[in-house]
Amino acid sequence: MINDVISPEFDENGRPMRRIRSFVRRQGRLTKGQQLALDNYWPEMGVEYQTSPVSLETLFGREAPTVLEIGFGMGTSLVTMAQNNPHQNFLGIEVHSPGVGACLGTAHEAGVSNLRVMCHDAVEVLENMIPDNSLTMVQLFFPDPWHKARHNKRRIVQVPFADLVLRKLKLGGVFHMATDWEAYAEHMLEVMNQIAGYRNRSESGGYVPRPDSRPLTKFEARGHRLGHGVWDLMFERKK
Repeated sequence: MINDVISPEFDENGRPMRRIRSFVRRQGRLTKGQQLALDNYWPEMGVEYQTSPVSLETLFGREAPTVLEIGFGMGTSLVTMAQNNPHQNFLGIEVHSPGVGACLGTAHEAGVSNLRVMCHDAVEVLENMIPDNSLTMVQLFFPDPWHKARHNKRRIVQVPFADLVLRKLKLGGVFHMATDWEAYAEHMLEVMNQIAGYRNRSESGGYVPRPDSRPLTKFEARGHRLGHGVWDLMFERKK
């Protein structure tokens, strides 16, 4: 695995340029099991970043509806979704290598064959690798809320990003977001309502109940017991 999640960018004078990122790269220490999974299972399920579009049919060895998840953490729910939906392809993107290793190990134990993973900036992957009109769903679950006002610009859900996702979705495809931070949920709703190409699947024009397609994690279940809220948004590409 090429452990470089951000492609360098330079100005006309050759000086490095700084882009606002929605994540802080925290490498952390790989456990022996995570390193073993990276060594053994990355060649089978891992996808290296490239600057040209990839054929999803070639990547998965078949033509099937493809779901892309951004920021899958340790990958537990992503592997569960792949297990529960063998008729779909799943591509997960995560910038932290311990999470990638954990996901690979869990996927191997589960015996799933419809999952591929990447370790790179999701915006660059969407911009350069994913063909337009190719995805059935894009999932963004519990992204960093960047709750301090001065950091709000780092939130990944902004109009340019939502426009980018729209281009990658097929007609009728869905952008599914979830957050446990109410202020971020309100921000997401405000952003998505600005884009004419989406239709909110909520009958009330707000949030939707957690769909069965998004597994309930143990952390979310604990949050519910403590009275914490979770907000799901599902916006469908309508044109």
